[in-house]
Amino acid sequence: MDDKERTITIMSRREKVKIECRTVLYASTEKNNAYIHISDGQVYESRITLEKLKRLLCEDFIMIHRSYLVSALAIHDITNKVHLINGDSLNYAVHRKKEIIAQYVEVKKRIISCCHEAEMPTTNEEYHEHYKSFDKVPFAYADIEMVFDDEQRVIDWIFRYGNEKLAEIEKVPLERMIGNTFGNVFENMDPKWLSSYERSAFLGETLQVVDYSPEIDTALSITCFPTFPGHCGCILFDVEKIKTVAEISESANAMMLYVSHLFAARVR
Repeated sequence: MDDKERTITIMSRREKVKIECRTVLYASTEKNNAYIHISDGQVYESRITLEKLKRLLCEDFIMIHRSYLVSALAIHDITNKVHLINGDSLNYAVHRKKEIIAQYVEVKKRIISCCHEAEMPTTNEEYHEHYKSFDKVPFAYADIEMVFDDEQRVIDWIFRYGNEKLAEIEKVPLERMIGNTFGNVFENMDPKWLSSYERSAFLGETLQVVDYSPEIDTALSITCFPTFPGHCGCILFDVEKIKTVAEISESANAMMLYVSHLFAARVR
């Protein structure tokens, strides 16, 4: 069975719960209970040891501390703490730092090599042929491929496909973007985008990101989702150009106004 389809079944609060392995970010333990943290924010409590849980899960999990079992796919960086792509930071056995980093690099290399073995376009022309139906859609669309450093951390991404609406919203000609990394196109790259794209590319999540882009001085609403292995697709909108319908609820309208004012303040 494909690792992406693997599931485990645990007992949580006297009920059987089936969990997709790829959605598990990490598990922590306290006394005799394990707390399994899922990418959607849920936490399942189960009377199981981390050692047994590790045997149930796939090989992508690393014991960073006697109290923490972590998915290599969930790790964004390792410094004085293990930083996860959902924003959590965990303590680890610092005296084992080199060993833990070596395990992480080995697992991530194996995962990335599997991505490269998958059937997918290999040239700009083939990516365009695959996505040509997006050429004329009325919204910005891009397919991006994650870029890694020697320690297999995501540090950038490559534009594999983009339409003219993407060039319009990014204020950069398509020929400058396609086949190039974001960091080469925009010298003032903000790394805050990386964790969301990494989550989509490797955890298979669909995420909605609303944030200010200093690179293009624009507040963006971005929907990102998995496409090819190691890639994610992005649909982008300029927040200021999104209009609300008359039937929108008062609470939703208030939230949109708050977000607009927040971005306006940040730009000033």
